[in-house]
Amino acid sequence: MNPYLAVLLAAVCFGTTGTALALGPEDATSFSAGVARVVLGGGVLGLVAWATSRGTPTTWSPRSVALVVVGAVGVLAYQPAFFLGTTSNGVAIGTVIALGSAPVMTGALEWILTARPPSRVWFSATLIATAGVVLLSGVFDTGAGVSLLGLAGSLGAGLSYAVYTLAGKALIDRGLPPRASMGAVFGAAAVLGLPLLVFAPTSWIASGGGVATVLWLGLVTTVIAYLLFGHGLQYLRASTVSTLTLAEPLTATLLGLLVLRESMNLSAAIGLAVLAIGIGILGLGGRAVQRDEPTPR
Repeated sequence: MNPYLAVLLAAVCFGTTGTALALGPEDATSFSAGVARVVLGGGVLGLVAWATSRGTPTTWSPRSVALVVVGAVGVLAYQPAFFLGTTSNGVAIGTVIALGSAPVMTGALEWILTARPPSRVWFSATLIATAGVVLLSGVFDTGAGVSLLGLAGSLGAGLSYAVYTLAGKALIDRGLPPRASMGAVFGAAAVLGLPLLVFAPTSWIASGGGVATVLWLGLVTTVIAYLLFGHGLQYLRASTVSTLTLAEPLTATLLGLLVLRESMNLSAAIGLAVLAIGIGILGLGGRAVQRDEPTPR
């Protein structure tokens, strides 16, 4: 599968998270759903990695194990950091800071770690796409002040995303298959996340709607999404993948309009178009820039 298409499909899966939660039980909280998503999805990804890698010689060096641990901590840290940002500053501001900062942090960290600056196409596309996210979020319409604690949470979410994306990419570059890389990182995150279920209200999961919600969040937005995400990481730079996943808010907005019957103002409509243009520039222009992606295996 084309790696650009794989990442975009992964972002579409990510973008269904909010709608799935909105259609689920009323007493389902974002925190409990996030933990359940990581535990179920990460556990299944770990099993998929184990089942598909049996008989394949895999060398686990101390550095590879360290990368798995770092990636798992990044996965687990993303949820509470993101929710802290949205709770303190509202969904619009919290989301735009988290999603908007993730590609920038990924590109900056990748540049520092690999000494390879992102391409001019990436810079242009990321700037345009991030501007689209800002307009789409309605930040300028809120008129509210920004909590420093919430700002730190949202930036922490963006950093957490960058950390587990780069850790997964590093594992793949060290010879680990994409499924094994995603499975190891998310499987470890599932194990680390199990104790958090004690502090999360999970009674809603026992209902029919709760089971359906958790299965969707765990299997579609995590297992399927990150298998596609890992395929893209195998061929593309982490910075490119991070910007392409900005298709997530685009998907979430469209689902909100079509499924949840939400309304959209002019600023959001312009933001939607600008975001789509930015992603399109990266998807079409990035393929022509050879230094924007390593040689396929």
